[in-house]
Amino acid sequence: MAPDGLRRVLSAVDRTTALSRTGLDAVADPALDRFAAMVGTVLSAPMALVSLVDAERQYFPGASGLGPAVQRQRQTPLSHSFCRHVVADARSFAIADARRDPRLRTNPAIEDLAVVAYAGVPLTDADGVVLGSLCVIDHQPRQWARRELDLLADLAAACSDSLRLRIAAFHAEQDRIRTEALKQRSERAFTRSQLLLRASVALSPAETVADVIATVSQLVTGSLDPAHVGVALREDGRYLAMAAAPILPPDLAARWARYPVTADVPPAVAVRTRRPVLLNDAAAVRDRFPHLVDDLNRLGWQALVSVPLNGLRGVLGALTFVWEQPYDIDVSEEAVITTLAGYVAQALERATVLDEQRTVAQTLQKALLGALPRHDRIRIAARYLPAHRTDHVGGDWYDVVTLPDDRLVLVIGDVTGHSIAAAAAMSELRSILRGLIIDRAEPPSALLRRLDHANQALGSSIMATVLLAYLDPAPDGGHRLRWSNAGHPPPTLVTPDGRIGLLPGRDPLLGAVRDAPRTDHTCHLPAGSFLLLHTDGLVESRTATIDDGFAALHRVLAHSRETDPERLADLVLRRTPELALLGGPVAEDDVALLIAATPPDPTGPDPARG
Repeated sequence: MAPDGLRRVLSAVDRTTALSRTGLDAVADPALDRFAAMVGTVLSAPMALVSLVDAERQYFPGASGLGPAVQRQRQTPLSHSFCRHVVADARSFAIADARRDPRLRTNPAIEDLAVVAYAGVPLTDADGVVLGSLCVIDHQPRQWARRELDLLADLAAACSDSLRLRIAAFHAEQDRIRTEALKQRSERAFTRSQLLLRASVALSPAETVADVIATVSQLVTGSLDPAHVGVALREDGRYLAMAAAPILPPDLAARWARYPVTADVPPAVAVRTRRPVLLNDAAAVRDRFPHLVDDLNRLGWQALVSVPLNGLRGVLGALTFVWEQPYDIDVSEEAVITTLAGYVAQALERATVLDEQRTVAQTLQKALLGALPRHDRIRIAARYLPAHRTDHVGGDWYDVVTLPDDRLVLVIGDVTGHSIAAAAAMSELRSILRGLIIDRAEPPSALLRRLDHANQALGSSIMATVLLAYLDPAPDGGHRLRWSNAGHPPPTLVTPDGRIGLLPGRDPLLGAVRDAPRTDHTCHLPAGSFLLLHTDGLVESRTATIDDGFAALHRVLAHSRETDPERLADLVLRRTPELALLGGPVAEDDVALLIAATPPDPTGPDPARG
């Protein structure tokens, strides 16, 4: 293309761009109409126009003296335009009689608009691009005086200033829009960064899959703000199961509860490809997953993103957000969601490991404590609550051993510490003590001396409290209790007449003093008595002294009418208000509880339980 031709093309592009920025079209603009009327009056012309010229037409946002038909249309094709000559030459153009000018005598405007005499001056933007012309028209031949053309040029300069102001206003508005968009993007980026910071903190204490899912739902509320959050986790490597999902109609819930990883649904695709599946609107859903359109329409969902949960051991599943309106998931938004999914995957892996640890620990604890033996006459109940929900094991223990002649041995103990190490130490002491009980027909104090000696001789240096008690049948139908206490909280005795008291007498704990003296104590248990042995976690906390704890325990026992040791054990744990262990917050200390109920007197009522 020749240089002149290239300049014309570039000029046309610049003119089109500038014209669009004026905001003017073939519609009357009141200010420019008044301006055209003033021009016609000043130059005594029957017609005056603010004429703008694009690639296909000329249009008149300002006009005075137009005929009714053109006044309504406010535009003509370029075949009728005299102003295009002004634009093409970028200079003023005046003609006394168009009918006699070879360039114009065939122009349809002579007939259609009664254009005979014409004078036009360029209208330009701030860069000098010619946008059209300010022109005056006479229906009769007219020689335009130099003074008239100069005046028209001055008026055209004023009209150009008006157009430039409009273009400047457009640029200012665009700048405002860009600034506002930048501000919104900055605020959005800040909000997203805060979301990720909150996520790294909030997900750290989550110990179960349910904790993780609940935390994610809380985190995205007010930020990504999806209508629903779903988590699908892999099962056996071949299936995805919904660990969390919105409330769905029964048929959809059944269909989406568990499905193959090979299924053509967004979470499964995300898991297989290890890449996010982004569906910004209903059209995107229709294009990629047409078989899901009816289901999503039924749920009112229009946008969806499923992100793989990539863990150290592979893809754990998929995190899915859905919105009930189109949602623009741009590159930065995708990065935020992907990063959040990474945090969620880490939290889920940690929760899975903790769950495995809990399962192993619970199995270990049950194995260490063993099952309670059955006794022909004495009813027994036992409970264990760990202090650490992560380990689910600790150093507290109970034990019951049956001996010949209907005798029963009760043991309650507490090794210092709350961990698997404490449980191992407990198991060691428990095993030694069980062997001594079976092998040695000695008083409780002697067995505790032997246990303490073995503990220190083997170099274990385990610190523990232990209470060992023999329960033997008495001739009157009651039972004789003989015990020795190595630093343990005293047992509580509830007699049939309603009396509640502690059984005193306590020696140093095991491992504290070499060759510590040990004493035996004896008490008679009437028929229908309840004996409670427990560790200090039941009656002691940071907010209550052990005396307060015993008082609370005894109040519960005083108001209880339970005759079954199992139900009484649950009641004690559930209704001790200072501790609220069962179903309440994490215990501050392990709790072991052992209850023995002697058979009631068959000859009379049970006043303590009645």
